[in-house]
Amino acid sequence: MMFLGIDTSAYTSSAAVVDDNKQVVWEYRRLLEVSAGERGLAQSEALFQHVQVLPEIIAMMPSTYWSEIQGVGVSSAPRPVSGSYMPVFTAGMAIAASIAAALRVKLFQTSHQEGHLAAGIRSAEGLMAEEFLAVHLSGGTTEVLIVKKSEPGRYDLQILGESNDLHAGQFIDRIGVSMGLSFPAGKELERLALKAAPGSASLLPSSVKGYEMSFSGVETAVQRMIQANKRSSDLARAVEGCIVRTLAKVLEKAVKETGLENILVVGGVSANQYIRTELARKLSQCSRLFWAKTEWCSDNAMGVAILTQEALGHRNS
Repeated sequence: MMFLGIDTSAYTSSAAVVDDNKQVVWEYRRLLEVSAGERGLAQSEALFQHVQVLPEIIAMMPSTYWSEIQGVGVSSAPRPVSGSYMPVFTAGMAIAASIAAALRVKLFQTSHQEGHLAAGIRSAEGLMAEEFLAVHLSGGTTEVLIVKKSEPGRYDLQILGESNDLHAGQFIDRIGVSMGLSFPAGKELERLALKAAPGSASLLPSSVKGYEMSFSGVETAVQRMIQANKRSSDLARAVEGCIVRTLAKVLEKAVKETGLENILVVGGVSANQYIRTELARKLSQCSRLFWAKTEWCSDNAMGVAILTQEALGHRNS
């Protein structure tokens, strides 16, 4: 048996197939096109691109798999809470529902956030806890969560803390684009930061109140530094350092108050190697960090396919 997963996020169209052992047998993702100098896409433009791109991606799936597909899963919302909605997910929903109807198989709806968590759990090594802390770190979300498995294919999620303005990925992208990097700017900013002078990571303050995080003030400060011709590599490392210190403060509090020492970090920003190294160092005395594999960090449909197998696979056995 095989299970197809589809995800249409703000900037990526993706599809994946897993077998009955949750092994990924095929996956493909494509970034949507963002014009040079722009800091993202309007939902209407992203939705239009998904409608053009996703059928092409589905056509790439090996033809021999179609007869084996026993269920289709799709991220139909950003998060698993009432009222969570973004127009881009309707593109994936329409394609997934059509495929499920044509194949006469069940359709399973999940959320983009749960897909990230499933991909992280599957690709991280050694995370066995039934309940743990998680950080979802991306362009659309910056949240610290308590995660608990509720039923096959589902999680109970409790938000402990979140950014009250910019998300970490937005912070990176806005600074990167202002420095002339392409959108999304994460990979280029990370490479640029390798040339930073010692001590650059401490150039910016971090803004944390309890579990609440903020990046808008430091983003404004960096934009002024860019205008003042501060060295770009130093600013790139300063952005990374700010994110590390912000997360460390919130996670230290979370570990102390919840007693949960296992922390899973997922989302596109979690692929940054400096953030991985420094956050692990800062939290080494109080917690164990688990990371999604770097190739599983950016938006993808693998987690959606895995959740679909968990939810539907046992019904078909």
